[in-house]
Amino acid sequence: MPDLPPGGPRPWRAVRTDIAGDGLLLLAAAIWGGGFVAQRAGMEHMGPFLFNGIRFALGAATVAPWVAWAARRQPGPGSAGLLAKAATAGLLLFAAASLQQLGIVHTTAGKAGFITGLYVVLVPLLGLLVGHRTRRQTWAGALLATAGLYLLSVTAELRLAPGDGLVLVGACLWAVHVLVIARLSPQLHWAVLASVQFACCAAASLLVASGRGEIGGLAAVGAAAVPLAFGGVASVGVGYTLQVVGQRRAPPAHAAILLSMEAVFAAAAGALFLGESLTRRELAGCASMLAGILLSQAHLGRQRARRDRAALRPGVPGDPPGGPGVAGAAAQADSPQPARPSDP
Repeated sequence: MPDLPPGGPRPWRAVRTDIAGDGLLLLAAAIWGGGFVAQRAGMEHMGPFLFNGIRFALGAATVAPWVAWAARRQPGPGSAGLLAKAATAGLLLFAAASLQQLGIVHTTAGKAGFITGLYVVLVPLLGLLVGHRTRRQTWAGALLATAGLYLLSVTAELRLAPGDGLVLVGACLWAVHVLVIARLSPQLHWAVLASVQFACCAAASLLVASGRGEIGGLAAVGAAAVPLAFGGVASVGVGYTLQVVGQRRAPPAHAAILLSMEAVFAAAAGALFLGESLTRRELAGCASMLAGILLSQAHLGRQRARRDRAALRPGVPGDPPGGPGVAGAAAQADSPQPARPSDP
């Protein structure tokens, strides 16, 4: 293939791959946005821990065929030590998901979606604790997102609205989870890592549900069958798989924008299926938070452009296939650690 000048047109095959990856990521964001509606709807029939226990068990079952496929290709999917670390990540997932589920009982699906999306901004900020560098646009994005959170969630009495605080703490744990997965994902096949986490989260949730007396007859499970199926099979299992496959194809900058649309889809789905609405102040807060999230990831586009130009110069190696993803790229962009986000 003839050498192309730096900044010249990209090969059509690469562009087509990007488009396919973008479509998968947008679909994942739409599924996750709808997942907030399923989580709220499920609370009408059962407790939060029972709901999470069943939905993550369904998610683990959905990913199980990929685990079998990975075992055939790579016998011995991981050492006992690595699997134990994956189980620990699953307990962190349990804590984050539990806070989100408890909080969503007292807030709207749209607000929960935007507040949860703050984990993209929080990842590089928390990375400071482990020696990662944080760029100026990340700080600017954090300020915008904080202003948006104030408009969205802080009441006239200067208190965080009920439920929003729990979702916010959950977002902090999602960010910590991203940093943990950043270190584990290069060492374990993604399906093995996902299934171990989902299974541990399901087991912990069901254990707490039993202690809280949430486990009753099958009537509640039958009544919540649709929210459980969507929240488990679609949001956890299918959404996670689409995310992984899409991020192998799409540029990190595209992933940052498209996966951030989860919050927009959550607000739209809440309005469509639950009749939720946002005030003008809350809408301004959502816009400010989304702008902050996107601004914090703006440098990923410039990094991609530099890699494209380097790949077009003979003798300069490019990135390996399956590069960093959205929040994973946020963790990786300011540090040498490879990363990939988990299911939000």
